[in-house]
Amino acid sequence: MEKLTIVKVGGKVVEMDATLQLFLHDFAGIKGYKLLVHGGGRMATNVGERLGIENKMVDGRRITDAATLDVATMVYGGLVNKKVVAGLQALGINALGLTGADMDVIRSDKRPVGEIDYGFVGDVKKVKGELIAKFVQEGVVPVMAPLTHDGLGNLLNTNADTIAAEVAKALCNHFDTTLVFCFEKKGVLMDENDDESVIHRLTKPEFEDLVRDGVVKGGMIPKLENAFAAVSSGVKQVVITMASELGSDSGTRIV
Repeated sequence: MEKLTIVKVGGKVVEMDATLQLFLHDFAGIKGYKLLVHGGGRMATNVGERLGIENKMVDGRRITDAATLDVATMVYGGLVNKKVVAGLQALGINALGLTGADMDVIRSDKRPVGEIDYGFVGDVKKVKGELIAKFVQEGVVPVMAPLTHDGLGNLLNTNADTIAAEVAKALCNHFDTTLVFCFEKKGVLMDENDDESVIHRLTKPEFEDLVRDGVVKGGMIPKLENAFAAVSSGVKQVVITMASELGSDSGTRIV
């Protein structure tokens, strides 16, 4: 089975041209088939603030009202996605920008209202892994924005880590799949104030203990939940690492 590396990148990496260009150069250097999923939440927050739209977060997840969805669509599906695609084309990578609505590659259900109303947020229901695999096998590098749709004409804001994990799960029947989450830290940290306190290997029970003890919190919780879900569904390995360390043996490995 041929190898596929799925990389999710977000945070400050996609906000600044200098860090984005460095990352894209490293991503372009990955051997074999590859696919990129990007975030851009901080940029969406900044654009929203400039437009007078308040940003609301609960446990690391964004509350998406109608105005916030408009901003997310503009920033994720437009500004960030096309900057990434253009940057990869300049490096000789035949990139194709996609949202979940394009060719119906990712369909979601609007998250039900429970204790928290997340608004126009999608929970992934179906990924067309076979269609994405055909593109990859033809030498196309999909660049996926964190937007899905419900099949009824409605776009939905969807966590980029979740998209990366669900796409990895859908493609692991077609490829020997590795999923890499890249952000601005060296991995999962035992002490958030000590960048060298990387946990190099993490199991599900250890993760649950760290959440209970308050060591792992905020946006790292859904990231790790997605990582463990991917591994349990057949993804060969999941790595959480610093974007500048892409391709190295550093970071946290989920086992």
